Amino acid sequence: MLRQIKPRNARSKRALEKRAPKAVENPKTALILRGTTCSQITQDALADLYALRQVHAKRFQKKNPVHPFEDASSLAFFSEKNDCSLLLFGSSSKKRPHSITFVRTFDYKILDMLEFYLDGETFRSLAQFKTEKVPVGTRPLMVFAGTAFESPVPNAFTMAKSMLIDFFRGEISDKIDVEGLRYCVVVTADEPTASETTTTEDDPSSKPVLRLRVYTIRTQRSGQKLPRVELEEHGPRMDFRLGRMQEPDAGMLKEAMRQAKTGQERTRKNVQTDIMGDKIGRIHTGKLDLSELQTRKMKGLKRERDQHLDDDEAATAVETELPKRQRKAQA
Repeated sequence: MLRQIKPRNARSKRALEKRAPKAVENPKTALILRGTTCSQITQDALADLYALRQVHAKRFQKKNPVHPFEDASSLAFFSEKNDCSLLLFGSSSKKRPHSITFVRTFDYKILDMLEFYLDGETFRSLAQFKTEKVPVGTRPLMVFAGTAFESPVPNAFTMAKSMLIDFFRGEISDKIDVEGLRYCVVVTADEPTASETTTTEDDPSSKPVLRLRVYTIRTQRSGQKLPRVELEEHGPRMDFRLGRMQEPDAGMLKEAMRQAKTGQERTRKNVQTDIMGDKIGRIHTGKLDLSELQTRKMKGLKRERDQHLDDDEAATAVETELPKRQRKAQA
């Protein structure tokens, strides 16, 4: 049950209405912050992710003594204070270098968390690619390749796919302008090898590598109706291995996935409206067995009496078929 806060004045009432649940939700805002120890590679990666999400993102520069998997109360406080439902926390340690933790909240409470371990050797920042940058606020195309994302059982890769979609989604719209498709985000998961399947699941090095690439989409003339599409790497280039995860609570997840009932009328089966505006309904009935039909209990409707009547009718029919001379002889 969600808590109810009564506004004290008109200003707080407008703020509560802005944060209230809606049938069509506002785009999620991401808050990017760092821990007390954060390597330069992790800071560059957070800066590049902030640049791709710049319209719907906030970034903190100060150090924050936060340990998400030990005590996430500070992250819940930052989420409520800044009205952000997505948080990216960067930290570095000897055991977990270049770590980026994705956190999702619901009703300003922690819903789920997942750690991404960045490979510092293969990382390339956005500034290292000398290409034309996409405009701020552009929505990307997203491609997920790999059997790990198609698992019917929820795991770290399905959670990573859901989190990355929430991060890059932006505003929801029912129409798309083809000219606005300027860049594409491709996320690929390597296929697990035989040696990786024999190792323990707690070891991050045993899991397949998650590769994130960003490409610029260019359309050129092809001499046909459809243009020729070319991709040019835009940056950043990131390789991840998935680490610790905190799965969402079943009750909170059910509450978060609930959709508002809209005023649209449901489509009713077998009901149509003709040209004159009259409503016409169609009823489908099965085969009726009239022998089991319940009637009035009268002596004349009994089965035995019906059989005697049938015998008398058959006798009269035979008599009528005989010639008149034979009928007179019998009489």
